[in-house]
Amino acid sequence: MLVQDRSTPKSPKSHVRALHSLHPHRFSEPKNLDFSTWFSENLYKIVTISLLIATVAAIFFIRNVSDTAVLVSYETKAKILEKIQFPHINWNSVTLVSDKSPYAIFRSERWIIVSVSNYPTESLRKLVKIKGWQVLAIGNSKTPSDWSLKGAIFLSLEQQANLGFRVVDHLPYDSFVRKNVGYLFAIQHGAQKIFDVDDRGDVIDNDLGKHFDVELIGEGARQEIILQYSHENPNRTIVNPYIHFGQRSVWPRGLPLENVGDIGREEFYTEVFGGKQFIQQGISNGLPDVDSVFYFTRKPGLEAFDIRFDEHAPKVALPQGTMVPLNSFNTLFHSSAFWGLMLPVSVSTMASDVLRGYWAQRLLWELGGYVVVYPPTVHRYDRIESYPFAEEKDLHVNVGRLLKFLVSWRSSKHRLFEKILELSYVMAEEGFWTEKDVKFTAAWLQDLLAVGYQQPRLMSLELDRPSASIGHGDRKEFIPQKLPSVHLGVEETGTVNNEIGNLIRWRKTFGNVVLIMYCSGPVERTALEWRLLYGRIFRTVVILSEQKNADLVVEEGHLDFIYKQLPNIFSRFTSADGFVFLQDNTILNYWNLLQADMSKLWITNKVSKSWSTVSTSGNSDWFSKQADMVKKVVSMMPVHFQVSYKETISSDQQLLTVCSSDVFYIPRRFITDFTDLVNLVDNLEIHHKVAIPMFFLSMDSPQNYDPVLRRMIYEENHPSSTNSTTSYSDKVPAVHPWNVSSEQEFIKLIRIMAAGDPLLLDLV
Repeated sequence: MLVQDRSTPKSPKSHVRALHSLHPHRFSEPKNLDFSTWFSENLYKIVTISLLIATVAAIFFIRNVSDTAVLVSYETKAKILEKIQFPHINWNSVTLVSDKSPYAIFRSERWIIVSVSNYPTESLRKLVKIKGWQVLAIGNSKTPSDWSLKGAIFLSLEQQANLGFRVVDHLPYDSFVRKNVGYLFAIQHGAQKIFDVDDRGDVIDNDLGKHFDVELIGEGARQEIILQYSHENPNRTIVNPYIHFGQRSVWPRGLPLENVGDIGREEFYTEVFGGKQFIQQGISNGLPDVDSVFYFTRKPGLEAFDIRFDEHAPKVALPQGTMVPLNSFNTLFHSSAFWGLMLPVSVSTMASDVLRGYWAQRLLWELGGYVVVYPPTVHRYDRIESYPFAEEKDLHVNVGRLLKFLVSWRSSKHRLFEKILELSYVMAEEGFWTEKDVKFTAAWLQDLLAVGYQQPRLMSLELDRPSASIGHGDRKEFIPQKLPSVHLGVEETGTVNNEIGNLIRWRKTFGNVVLIMYCSGPVERTALEWRLLYGRIFRTVVILSEQKNADLVVEEGHLDFIYKQLPNIFSRFTSADGFVFLQDNTILNYWNLLQADMSKLWITNKVSKSWSTVSTSGNSDWFSKQADMVKKVVSMMPVHFQVSYKETISSDQQLLTVCSSDVFYIPRRFITDFTDLVNLVDNLEIHHKVAIPMFFLSMDSPQNYDPVLRRMIYEENHPSSTNSTTSYSDKVPAVHPWNVSSEQEFIKLIRIMAAGDPLLLDLV
């Protein structure tokens, strides 16, 4: 908008002085003022004024009509500036880096690479003595300056900086991901096999070849057929390999928490020819690779873990489309997969090697390669040291989504390194890591070429071929052992078979039902515990709370109007059979719900203390306002809703139906009805306890509800301090109230719930 300048008013005296300076002929004979003469004499003024008017109009037009377009243009430019830049590399211009280290003439085909922050451990001293393998120790800012171990090559920070590798500029000083330098150094010095390990594990029998396939071709190769997980279920993207090796109640770091409850054994396996197991993951006895959730929820006091796996179980391969968590503690890489050694730098410490593993597995399929998991190859010792859950946050938040993304990802690039760079870039766009790792990938790939690495050739992706049917003769059976789980405080006996059978039945009933849970308590202390408890049974657990917590995947929601958020959640799980809503002050004994009809509505209409009719006369004004809003919604209902509602509700205009709505179930066939009713409420502030019974009465007659919840224990205004075994029963479908606000209270709850589900003892 233009604002005219306002000139300062002249004083009267100055005006008088101006009159004296006027032209002496000012009052001479006037000129002829006919229009043509006037126009010709003032033409330049007319043109000037016209241009001025046109300019002002143009400015107003641009301001008022084009503001949006201009803003969009600026926003687009801003996004371009913020957009992650895709690195453009001239692969042919990368030259070999000269080796200026004291080890320039040294060559070895077999390398053991370990990160060291302290003086050599006893386990590391044993690694040095393994015949035919060269140990390379990579230092960081925590490593003692006088670190030394006979037989090992040690690279300090200063020596790493002098190697001329591009990746050095991207690495943190105090992290184990500096092993990236070690991988490149080993490749530069002739590596054909790299064993990625830490300094707290002893190689069993000091022989890496006892179980690992150290040689894939030539005289030393076993050339055998390998058992392989079935690819019959195309929707399965992840497996827990610990089940195959006898420990069904243990899960590896990097397994999505929603898969922790999948403890059933493989119905049948298939087979694959050996020779392309370019990445080999070993199982660790003692302290296997487990996440902090397992470590802190299943540890018996201050005792060290000593978990044993079946050393006689056969190694097992992963088909394309199915992945397994990999680590940097006990993994053998062959040269065809050396590109997959890259440890990302922008994610949390304990997520780096797991994300690397999933990223590498997806790219491995492009070569026709696969991962094989082996029986125990290392014994790792539990030092009873804890690490913060925050160091794993990138796992628990993103890994499930990452798996789905990787399986669906496709690339039209024609060379492996181009595919690798493209995948790293897209993963940054998707938020799995940041632009740092895009730049790091570019540096890593160039360094691989600079140390003489030849990128492998691509093969056609089997995932894009029609799935071959698995004939009866192709099905191979292996029944895993059930090794003792005394480390979990559970002596597994013959009763386990019955317990597992129960769990399978519960999963069969509720495995495609989504649990929506509202937490009033502190989610930072309870969210993971609730997921562990109910995630074993239900398809997934969606947690809502007053405060959002992105790290724990807790969504924001306000209990008074929480029903308005439910349709959005329904739309995210379009294939779910139904949805259970549960508040955290109510405990669900799922084992007592098996007889319920999953096609019917469930609610506590038969529980008098939960469902009641309130008179608006003589009560607070709140009830009257709620009743008025209910009448308004009912008046707008389509005929089928309105008739159903009015057939049940008394004609007395002064009555209002109220339900605590702590727990209810909505099957798939009523989801559209529920959503339509929520839309009718629109912006009206009908309370959750009023809206839910109104919806249920409108959707169906109470005589058609399944009465499964009628036997639940329900007490009003029960103080949290009275949580005790006397107010709980494992014989009823649900218990209200029960308050959990700490890990100690959760453990207490689990122990008493174990009367109905003994396998729950594995959680505490």
